This record gives sequence, C-alpha cells and structure tokens, in this order.
Amino acid sequence: MNNYSPLRTAIAGVSGYAGGELVRLLLRHPRLTDTPPILLGRPQDTDALPISLTSLHPQLTGLPNADNLELSSFNWKQLQRDAVDILFLATPHEQSREWVPLALAHGIRVIDLSGAWRLHNPHHRAVYQLHDADPFRASQLQAEAVYGSPEIHAPAIAKARLIANPGCYATSIILALAPLLRANLLNLECGIVCDAKSGVSGAGKTPSPTTHFMHAADNLSAYAIFGHRHTGELLEQLNLTTDQIQFTPHLLPIPRGILSTMYMRLNQPQTAAAIQSVFDEFFADAPLVRVRRSPQLPQIQYVVRTNFCDLGFQLSTDGRRLVVISVIDNLLKGAASQAVQNMNLMAGWHQAEGLL
Repeated sequence: MNNYSPLRTAIAGVSGYAGGELVRLLLRHPRLTDTPPILLGRPQDTDALPISLTSLHPQLTGLPNADNLELSSFNWKQLQRDAVDILFLATPHEQSREWVPLALAHGIRVIDLSGAWRLHNPHHRAVYQLHDADPFRASQLQAEAVYGSPEIHAPAIAKARLIANPGCYATSIILALAPLLRANLLNLECGIVCDAKSGVSGAGKTPSPTTHFMHAADNLSAYAIFGHRHTGELLEQLNLTTDQIQFTPHLLPIPRGILSTMYMRLNQPQTAAAIQSVFDEFFADAPLVRVRRSPQLPQIQYVVRTNFCDLGFQLSTDGRRLVVISVIDNLLKGAASQAVQNMNLMAGWHQAEGLL
C-alpha cells in the first residue's frame, strides 16, 4: 500500500489507440497503484460486456492490475458510487459533447481527448458539426472549458472541471511558436508556414481509404490544406488570423509520430543565442519539453513512444529567417500523456509524475 491520497479515474473509449496508451500510463502511475482506472464500454456494446482489457490490448498483459481489468457498462450512478474523481473521454467528438454536461452534473471532472470542447469560436467549432441538446448549457460549459496545454495554461488547468486536451498537430505547433510570439519576434505580415507530417495512427483506429496499408505505405500525401480541424486551435491559442499562418498536414507512412517544420521571418535580425534563450526561458519549468541546442535538430525516432516534445531551430546567416522543428509522439504527448499531465495538475501533483 502507498501513502498517497486515492484518486479514482475512469476511461471511456479505451479500445482506441490513444485510449490504450492512456490506460497503460495510468496502470503504471505511482500515485494510482491501489486505484486502477475503471474502464467503461460503449452503451451499444452492453450485451457483449464484460470484455477483458488484455483481450483488447494484449500488449498490456502483465502490467499492474491489467490482467484483472474488464470493461463494464457505462452508468453514471455507478460512477458516483465508485467515487470517480476524473473521467477521461477518448470518445468521438459527438459523444464527448453529449456526455460532458452529464459528467459535470454528477460532480465528476472531465479530461476530454476529443475536439468537442477545444474551440471557443463557433466558426472554428463548426468543423466538428456538433449539435447540443441544450445549447445554452453547452455555451456555459464551453466558456468554462480550459485548453489543456500544461506548458501554456497550468494554473487554469489545476482549478478546472473540464479540460479540452489539445490536438496532436496543434500541440507540436503551439509549443514551437508560443515562445516566439510571446517575445514578439515574428514578422506576422510575412506569415508563418507550418508544414506538418504525421504517422497514420493520428487518423484513429477505424480504417479509411487513405489510411489503409495499400495507400499509406511507400507514400507521402498532403490533405485538408485549408480546412484541417486543428487550424482553429492554432488561431485561438496563438491569437493569429488565417492571413498570418498556413498549416498543411501530411500523412507519413509510419505508425506514429509527428514532425512539424515552421518557417518564419523575424522583426529584426537575431542571434542564435538570443533565440535559444527565448526557448530555454519559456520552457524552464516544462519537464516534458526538451529544447535542442542549435544547430541540432530533433527527429521522430528520438520521441516515438516517449512523452516528450523535442524542439530545435536553425537561423539564417543574416539572422532574419528562422526554421523551427517540433516532434512528438502523436499518441502520447499529442494525446494520452498530455491527458495524464493534466490529471496530475488537477490532482495537485507534479505535472510529470508517472511520465518520466
């Protein structure tokens, strides 16, 4: 037995890639060894329940408590009886939009890994085509939702009832650009170009014509050039307009990982030492962001299956043009481990606990 205060967690949506990584992290979290997460099946799967965790994710066999865990029926009253403190939703956007008001009404805090609550601007949120049973209540909760980027919003996350976990592309880009924008170093009239590439797991577990092996293998393709759903996150979190940033995502023929390359011009000539200092100071208290020493650049192979975001940059010889590289594992720092960071903050623990 440990001496930690118990925290009860539950996960809805454990069958997906991000859900599987999330339960793995929670099972190995040092604060939760005595309180493994409650795993919730989908309402439509009630007749098939219980389902063992290791039948869905055999790779978890042998982890603490994993062999004994089963997915149970989703029941709000039972979650209350089990004294669940935090519910993770790794569910489709529409399902999260429906369930969050109910969870909060039952006194359960929520970390939502979908895009349902990330966007405050209705125009940006329209990309998800969400429909609220109670629009007024939904608007109240939307105003309350905190964007769950621990490096940007840690104090607000610690006090929140509803966390909107950031998108994976958005995480990689926001962490790269926020220090430079806060230091007012960028010439926004010239615009920022974000060229981002992701492994196929970023599209989720359900196969599609563009993510199955015959399309993705030995290929590289751009998609959603002017309409990717993470664009709104960039605009809102970085306080930019569509004239100031262009985000183009690409599909890489690898299982996981994101590499984002950002091209920008500076307001005035800078030195590499000055740029390095901006990043170092911004992330001085960010244990899961590793800033490389210029001219070293990060690569996907160094972050895949880790919880880190790695950043690096190179500056042109005239000091006016800057290229920043950001890499993450889309299923971890881009989803599950960022959700655990948020849980740690909400629980009053160190944000990196169980992740280093």
